[in-house]
Amino acid sequence: MTFNKHHENNSGNNNGDNPNVFFPSQLSPDKPEFKAAVEEFQALFMERMERSVAVYLPKSNLKDRFRALAYAVRDLTMAKWLKTQTTYYDKNPRRVYYLSMEFLPGRILGNAILSLGLEEVCKQALRELGLNYKEIEEVEWDPGLGNGGLGRLASCFLDSMAVLSLPAYGYGIYYEFGMFKQEIADGQQHETADTWLRYGNPFEIERVNDMYTINFGGNVEGKKDYSGKVRHDWVNCEQVMAMAHDIPIPGYRSNNVNVLRLWSAKATREFNLKTFDACDYIGAVNEKNQTETISKVLYPNDNNIQGRILRLKQQYFMVSATIQDILRRFHNCGDPIDSFPEKVIIQLNDTHPALAIVELLRIFIDEYELNWDKAWNLVQHSFAYTNHTVMPEALEKWPIDLLEKILPRHMQLLYEINSRFLEEVKISFPHDIEMPGRMSIIEEHPQKAVRMAHLAIIGSTSTNGVAAIHSQILKDKVFKDFHRMYPDRFNNKTNGITPRRWILKANPQLSSLITEKIGENWVNHLEELKKIEAFSKDANFIEHWQKIKQTNKLNLAKLIYNESIVKVNPHSIFDVQIKRFHEYKRQLLKLMHAIHLYYQIKDNPGNTKIVPRTIIFGGKAAPGYYMAKLIINLINNVASVINRDALTKDYLKLVFIPNYGVTLAERIIVGADLSEQISTAGTEASGTSNMKFALNGALTVGTLDGANIEIMQKVGAENIFIFGSTEKELSELAPNYNPISFMEKDSDLKRILDAIHTGFFSRQNPDQFKPITNNLFKKDTFFLLADFRSYIECQQRVDELYTKQQQWHHQTIINVARMGYFSSDRAISEYARDIWKVEGCPI
Repeated sequence: MTFNKHHENNSGNNNGDNPNVFFPSQLSPDKPEFKAAVEEFQALFMERMERSVAVYLPKSNLKDRFRALAYAVRDLTMAKWLKTQTTYYDKNPRRVYYLSMEFLPGRILGNAILSLGLEEVCKQALRELGLNYKEIEEVEWDPGLGNGGLGRLASCFLDSMAVLSLPAYGYGIYYEFGMFKQEIADGQQHETADTWLRYGNPFEIERVNDMYTINFGGNVEGKKDYSGKVRHDWVNCEQVMAMAHDIPIPGYRSNNVNVLRLWSAKATREFNLKTFDACDYIGAVNEKNQTETISKVLYPNDNNIQGRILRLKQQYFMVSATIQDILRRFHNCGDPIDSFPEKVIIQLNDTHPALAIVELLRIFIDEYELNWDKAWNLVQHSFAYTNHTVMPEALEKWPIDLLEKILPRHMQLLYEINSRFLEEVKISFPHDIEMPGRMSIIEEHPQKAVRMAHLAIIGSTSTNGVAAIHSQILKDKVFKDFHRMYPDRFNNKTNGITPRRWILKANPQLSSLITEKIGENWVNHLEELKKIEAFSKDANFIEHWQKIKQTNKLNLAKLIYNESIVKVNPHSIFDVQIKRFHEYKRQLLKLMHAIHLYYQIKDNPGNTKIVPRTIIFGGKAAPGYYMAKLIINLINNVASVINRDALTKDYLKLVFIPNYGVTLAERIIVGADLSEQISTAGTEASGTSNMKFALNGALTVGTLDGANIEIMQKVGAENIFIFGSTEKELSELAPNYNPISFMEKDSDLKRILDAIHTGFFSRQNPDQFKPITNNLFKKDTFFLLADFRSYIECQQRVDELYTKQQQWHHQTIINVARMGYFSSDRAISEYARDIWKVEGCPI
C-alpha cells in the first residue's frame, strides 16, 4: 500500500518529532495521495473479508466486517512489527520485560488505527463501501485481561514504551474469561462470565512454537555430583504447557511495534492415554480441562483453598513461562551469562510476579550450575519492583504449607535467601534484635507465610512507589527497615496516563480544538498543553470549549438512559465516581453526600438557588468482598428513592452504570464536570482516574492522598477542591478515634446514618444495611464520619463556582493546560533513565 511504503522507507526518531516520517492522517482529503490510500485500504479490507473471513461483503454481518477490518489493520502492523524485532536482535540493546498479572488495554482496533494514522483513511474507505466505522467498532469486546488501575496502568506503560521506541515486552496471562460481567438485579451486583473471547481475538498471533513446560508439586531429590557438591532435582511433577499469544503494541506516529505476550495453559497431551484406554473417556478429558483451568479466569475467588491454589499456580505459571522465554531470547543473541543483567531488566508490577526472582535463581543454580553468590548477584541486578499499596493488610503473603506443596524447590530456595539475608541484617544492625524478625521473608505469626513484598525488595535493584506521598510512606512506615538498609534502592515514579487513548481517542472534539490552537505535537509531548493556558480567558475559545463539554454531556446522558433507564438533566453538574469498589475509596462518603442533598431539597421545596446535580457511580466489587457489594446495593436502593421522588427529581439524580470498563470510562470521563477522588488520606497509592478526568476538563474533589497532591501542586490549589484530614492528622486521631462523637455533634450526619440504619432505603428488609452503619459506629476504619463535614463544605464551594460558568470553564482549561506532567511518557522516561538504564531503539 502507498502509506505502508512510506512507513517502511522512512526512519528516524519515533516520538513524533521527525517530519520525514509519513502517516496517512497528515494528508488532506482532497489530495490524490489520500484518495489512493483510501482505495488501497479498501482493497486490503476486501481481501481480508474474502480470504480471512471467507464471506462476500454483501452477505457479511457486523461481526464479519469487524474481523475483516481488524485483520486489515493487523496486516499493516506486521511489517513494522517484524522489522522492530529484527532491529532489536541486530542492535542487541538491554531489553525491558514488564511482568504484570493484569493488563487492561481497552478496545484494540480504534487504538491501532489511531497509532497508524489511519482514522480518516479508514472512515472514508468504509463510507465509500456503504459501511459505518462506528457501528463496526462497537462489535469489539473489551479484552478481559485486567480488573482496575493496575492493569490499566500496565497498558498505558506499554503504549508509552512503544512511543518512546524502547525495546520492551509485556508479559501476562491470556485469560479466557475476564474478572466477570457485572449485572445489577434488585439493586445487587451479580457476576456472570466475561466471555470476551467468544468470537476470537483477531489481533492475536498464536505462537505454537513458543511453548514451555511448567512444573508443579512433586518432590526434590538431592544428589552429589562428581565433585561432591549437592545438586537438586525437582522430580515427579505435574506438568502444564504454556503457549504464547502475541498482541502487537504500535506506537503512535512511530515505526516501533512492541509486543504484549500472554500465556495460555495447555495440557502436556490431549488426555491421559492410560485413563482413556481404561474406557474412562470423561475422566481423561476432565484431566485435560483441569490442567487448562490455570488460564481460564482472572482472579479466582480465593476465599477457599481451591481458589488460593489456582491463584498461586497462575502466578508461577506466568513467571516460569516468561523467565524461560527471556532466557531463550538472551541466548539467541549469543551473550555470555555474566552479561545477563546488562541485557535484561525485569520490572515487577506489584508482588504478583515476585516468584520470578526465585524461578530465575532456581534455573541459574539447578540447571546452569552456577554457584550461589554468582547466581544471586545476577538475579538481584536483573529485577526492579513497583509497589502499589501502602496498606499492610493488602501486602501479598502465601502460606508456607501451600508453597511447599506446589513449589517445593522454590520453598527451599526461599529459606536459603532468607537465611543469608538475615545474616546481613544482623551484621548491619547488631543492636536491633527485633529487626531480623520484622524484615524476614518468612512471617512466623499468625501462620507461617512468605511475605512477597519483602522478597521483591530483597531480590531487586530498585523499589519504587507511584506517587510522592506513597513513596514517602513506604520509606517512613511500611518498609522503614528496608529503607534503612537499602536507602539507595528506594525511589518515586509518579504514575501517568497515555494521552493517545485518554484524550485523543476518547475526546476527539477537544483534541481537535487543542490542535487547532497549538499544533499536534502535544500528543507525544503532553507538556506542550501548557500553551493553551493563554486562551483560558479568551471568550471565543471558552465558548467552543463549553460547547464540546456540553456535547459530551449529552452523549453521556444518552448512555445513562440506555444503561440505567434514568433521564438526567445534561445541564446539571455531572458528579462522577467510577473506580473499583473498596471501602478505602469511600464511595459510601459520596453516597452520604447524595442523601444529604436529597434532604436539603426536601427541606427547602421551591428553593431556586439549588444547583442541579447528577451523581454517577460505576465500578465492580470483588465477588467475595461482602461490604463493597453491600454498598453497591445501598447505592441502587438510594437511587430508587431519589429518582422517583417528584419533589427532588428535577434537582438530583443518582445513577449506577453497570459493568464499568475501559470503553465505558472513555465515554463517562469526557462528560464529567466533577471528579471524585476521595480516598482516605494515606491509603491510595496514586490513582490514575484523577489524571484522566483532569486531562478532559473535569475539576477534582479530592483528599490529600496519592497523586491528588501532585495534581494540586501542578494545577494550583485554587483550581482544585481539597477537603478532609491529612495522613498525619489521621495518624494522630486514630489511637483515640470515636466515630460516634462526630455523629452526635452533626445533626445532618446523624440524620443520614439513622435513615440507613433504620431501613428507610430498605423498607422490605429494615436490617439490610445495618452491617454498614454498625461498622461506621464501631470502627469507621477509613474515617468517613471524621471527614464528612469538611466534604459537605467542599461540595458547597463546588456549587458556588458552577453558577459562575465563565470562571468554571476558565479553571477547567487551566487544569488541562497543566496536566502535561501526568503523561505516561514522562513516567516511562523516568523508569528508563533512573531504573532500567535503557535508551530508545528507533526503527
